[in-house]
Amino acid sequence: MNKFLSAYQAEKEEGPIYERWEKSGFFNPDKLPGNRKESFTIIMPPPNANGSLHAGHALFITLEDIMIRFERMRGKRALWVPGADHAGFETQVVYEKKLEKEGRSRFGMDPKQLYDEIYNFTIENKKNMEAQVRSLGASCDWSRSRFTLDPDIVATVQKTFVKMFADGLVYRGQRTINWCPKHQTSLSDVETENVEEKNPFYYFKYGPFEIGTVRPETKFADKYVLIHPDDARYKNYQHGQKFEVDWINGPITATVIKDTAVDPTFGTGVMTITPWHSAVDFEIAQRHQLEIEQIIDWRGKLLPIAGEFAGLNIKDARPKIVEKLRAKGLLIKVDENYMNVVKRCYKCNAMIEPQVKDQWFVKMESLAKLALTAVDEKKVRFVPDNYEKVFRYWMEHALDWNISRQIVWGIPIPAWICDECHEGRTSINETIPKCQTCGKEMRRDTDTFDTWFSSGQWPLLVLNYPDGEDYKKYYPTQVMETGHDLIFRWVPRMIIFGLYLAKQVPFHTVYLHGIVNDAQGKKMSKSKGNVTNPLDLTAKYGTDALRLGLVVGNPPGADLALQESKIKGYKHFANKIWNASRFVLENIKDADLTVIPNLLTVHQTQLKQLNEITQEVTKQLENLRFDLAADQIYHYFWYSFADLILEETKLIFQKPEPEINLEAKKSAQWTLYTILATSLKLLHPFMPFVTEAVWEHLPTGAHKTQNLLMIEPWPISSGV
Repeated sequence: MNKFLSAYQAEKEEGPIYERWEKSGFFNPDKLPGNRKESFTIIMPPPNANGSLHAGHALFITLEDIMIRFERMRGKRALWVPGADHAGFETQVVYEKKLEKEGRSRFGMDPKQLYDEIYNFTIENKKNMEAQVRSLGASCDWSRSRFTLDPDIVATVQKTFVKMFADGLVYRGQRTINWCPKHQTSLSDVETENVEEKNPFYYFKYGPFEIGTVRPETKFADKYVLIHPDDARYKNYQHGQKFEVDWINGPITATVIKDTAVDPTFGTGVMTITPWHSAVDFEIAQRHQLEIEQIIDWRGKLLPIAGEFAGLNIKDARPKIVEKLRAKGLLIKVDENYMNVVKRCYKCNAMIEPQVKDQWFVKMESLAKLALTAVDEKKVRFVPDNYEKVFRYWMEHALDWNISRQIVWGIPIPAWICDECHEGRTSINETIPKCQTCGKEMRRDTDTFDTWFSSGQWPLLVLNYPDGEDYKKYYPTQVMETGHDLIFRWVPRMIIFGLYLAKQVPFHTVYLHGIVNDAQGKKMSKSKGNVTNPLDLTAKYGTDALRLGLVVGNPPGADLALQESKIKGYKHFANKIWNASRFVLENIKDADLTVIPNLLTVHQTQLKQLNEITQEVTKQLENLRFDLAADQIYHYFWYSFADLILEETKLIFQKPEPEINLEAKKSAQWTLYTILATSLKLLHPFMPFVTEAVWEHLPTGAHKTQNLLMIEPWPISSGV
């Protein structure tokens, strides 16, 4: 009891408590006590192993730990599988910044040396990240922890690719891709950001027509004029008709193409196309079998076709090109306030340059239909449910997925390429094969997988699909908890791979949390200097205070403004729990806590209220409304129990020994013991450290049957 004389000291309690939990083995569901027939499984979204945890990590760890502790106490085989993601492109970007500071560049480095350096960097960060996950109280099964570059996981990912190729779901082809000129790799659509920007819109004379563009630097090879076939203004022009045009670097022969892709209401209803540098234009060129030509190289500079502008960066070249067209009398006007959407790299903000490149693609149409059918049949539900519409939109408009990345860091694509005729074939292990088309030797593909290709299989991989015991026992899982920004990145891919490979959805519920912003509700950013390190907050106020601060007032899907004052307030609540517990422990020393005594009416009423709170908190946890459950038990403990009930019982205990009513004392002791024990159980998923610290000193009785609170049965009734 001496430790209760001072305030609760989180910094002294939390480390030893976590060690007790981990040494107990109870994070492993196979070692939990009792006959547990029903399982409850969560696969942790693997944090990127390239840096420290941020506030968003703290939120998802808190939410998932609440679920797993609740279900563990409810007698289920609760499994929470941790892991770490090599994070492909993102990690290589982080390491490239490190190289820049050292005056080095990945370009020109030996690929193996670069891979080994990034590997060592990642493994070291992975250790730090896992220690941080532990410090947040995560009761996950570390004996099952996985890394996306574990050899067996790499092998399974590559086998999936080979299977998809054999099933006709993977192909290699020349198509428009999103190219980042800074990082020299292709990106999928979900790795780019659409940013609305103000750019000049130029109107030019193009032979007898007027055309408009925001990108005059792409127009050197424009020799096709598109018109809608039903546009009456141009009915005298025939499809395939040719005419001469004085253009940027001299005369060219242009051809009229009529296509319904043209919007007759936009501008003059006439457009030229640049198939190599526009996905829309590329599709038009494919339909009409038109020639395509590259204008901009892989580093964002103009090629020799640009004549005098060759070698210039497109930003520098644009005004010079416009000035030349002005001098030739071909510039009609400029709209300086035109707003258009520009694609940018989500990591470096460089403008994405559409390029045509041989890449590996996944055919998405049939796979997306699998996912939509699963949602139609209620095999997957979303919390909050409005995200079902978002999910449907992305699946109904799914584009073929570019899974090739021109980076070293990642899982190698198990394929062979013929540079002569661009043929591709797949295999896991094979001597150098001959091309089936031209007979020449093929080379091993040097590209790596888009990281979502491996992380999309994560629920299967960590449970050792297809033959592992965990897969047979724990798949499909119950809940996938993740950020709402992954509704179109990660969630669809997991559902698709689960249905394609295992013929079952990987989880039944998708719980989506919002973004953790700064105290003013603004997005955290290193450049803004408003990033809050969650571990700084736990050092000041304790992990329990941070956890409660992340949950209370934070409904599913909502963005959260992280306010330090709120966290500080919950530190006071942890002290309130500590002090209230001290009072109870001091006054139940001589009580028989195994048998219910005759209870006074007032105590019966108090225990009835406790039952109601227990039922309400349980209901909200079952409904995944962690915000409401936490708020209810917080208010009950502070205001009903600590402020009212404890004060009332003091009147009984403070009487001199001869005047104490023994019946009232026994009734009060049982009531306090019951309320404290039950409250600690209800609070435990949210505030595991302080509740476990108190539980260690709570006498064994009807409401305490285990030495560790984390495996104590969830309260059903207070015994009244």
